[in-house]
Amino acid sequence: MTRKIKIFDTTLRDGEQAPGCSMDLEEKLSVARQLETLGVDIIEAGFALSSPGDFESVRRIAQTVKNCTVASLARAVKKDIDIAYEAVREAVNPRIHLFIATSPIHMHYKLKKSPEDVLATAVEMVRYAKRHVSDVEFSCEDATRSERVFLATVLKEVIKAGATTVNIPDTVGYATPAEMAELISWLRAHVEGIDTVDLSVHCHNDLGLAVANSLAGVYAGATQVECTVNGVGERAGNAALEELVMALNTRADHYACGTRLDTTQIYRTSRLVYSMIGQTVPLNKPVVGTNAFLHESGIHQHGMLAERSTYEIMTPESVGIPVQSMVLGKHSGRHAFATRLSELGYALTAAEIDAYFETFKQICDKKKTVSDSDLEAIVHNSAFDNTARYRLENFDVHSGKESTAVSVICLGNGKGSYEEVSLGDGPIDAAYNAIDKILNMGTNELVTYSINATSDGKDALGEVVVKLRNGERAVIGRGLSTDIIESSILAYLNAANKLLEMR
Repeated sequence: MTRKIKIFDTTLRDGEQAPGCSMDLEEKLSVARQLETLGVDIIEAGFALSSPGDFESVRRIAQTVKNCTVASLARAVKKDIDIAYEAVREAVNPRIHLFIATSPIHMHYKLKKSPEDVLATAVEMVRYAKRHVSDVEFSCEDATRSERVFLATVLKEVIKAGATTVNIPDTVGYATPAEMAELISWLRAHVEGIDTVDLSVHCHNDLGLAVANSLAGVYAGATQVECTVNGVGERAGNAALEELVMALNTRADHYACGTRLDTTQIYRTSRLVYSMIGQTVPLNKPVVGTNAFLHESGIHQHGMLAERSTYEIMTPESVGIPVQSMVLGKHSGRHAFATRLSELGYALTAAEIDAYFETFKQICDKKKTVSDSDLEAIVHNSAFDNTARYRLENFDVHSGKESTAVSVICLGNGKGSYEEVSLGDGPIDAAYNAIDKILNMGTNELVTYSINATSDGKDALGEVVVKLRNGERAVIGRGLSTDIIESSILAYLNAANKLLEMR
């Protein structure tokens, strides 16, 4: 009988806390809804104690998601547990995820506790969490560098105390696949009661082995895998969900297990997360990268023409990479537009389709045909600017090799129009300086700026993503246009509006 492996997605906790990967509330809710559509078993929505914003996002996700367990991380501390419970209490299936370090180096230098104290705390806090929820996960932080006998003792006692899942994190990405498999096998043989709970693995990618270590854990008997979309996470990241799931799916003959995920939602989920954190997909990214299913070598092309399986072990369709079935342009109607978005996996309201269709028609006036990538960019870049305080009414820039760039920007906010002129080190800098003058927000720091063409050709849409910081607040802004100056201005204004909303 094929085993079912639970997928515990921590994109919104471990992934989102990585530098440059922060999301606001609406963005987190969009990702959570897509993870639910994808079919993950558990969504770790955040670390509720870490900030009021994290608490609110966990609470809102718990209220919104119906078909997944929703978890909040908590240290083995009563205050953490209480706040985690308040955040997830309205979930259909709430979970509290406790952790405490069990390795000698962590206990000595970080916790400054003896092994006996750590064991006592772990048991007490699992029992305390169990008063709030029936589903309690317990993680031994830095488990792969812990002493085995002590690790086994901790696991045995927390299972007795009521833990329903025990997790073995490779917190610093130190293990090898052989070591992980052997550790999981040893624990299954030496921990009393471990066959009555889910045994989970959580691997980091510091040595590029997160996916391999996770798969080794599954092969040895783990029943849950913790991962993130696109492998985002602290330092080198976490095990990549899309790679794990497709490895289990493609090599079911080897692993003899599967997941409940709808793999045709993988591509859309990946693109959504990349868009939210302001990153582009690496060309050679397994499963979802642009080159993942391209074949340029003559030998490969010949084999593909004869039989796809000669060089493809999975199909683009199996992960939801869309096949272009119609060409959209300025003569396309709303019905064709809505149909194609539906085929791409977007379940949109009539109001959303109307808004996106208006943007689509504006773009059609500037380029001959609109690709699927363009359509996805329209949805991703239009969805978060519906309540913008300021909108771009007009702009003018002048720049040359031997002259200082100057920009005139006109913004409107429903109450009036505001115009400023500014100089800058290039046209984009000049435009941003003019926006800063209008908004009068103090010092805005442009942390990152990236531009990506959504398709081929001279008339390709330029998708600009910026990260803007003002004081302690940092946000992502997006802009889309065939004019890269305009898309750059729209991205900056999108971020600035978010900062104004926060204030």
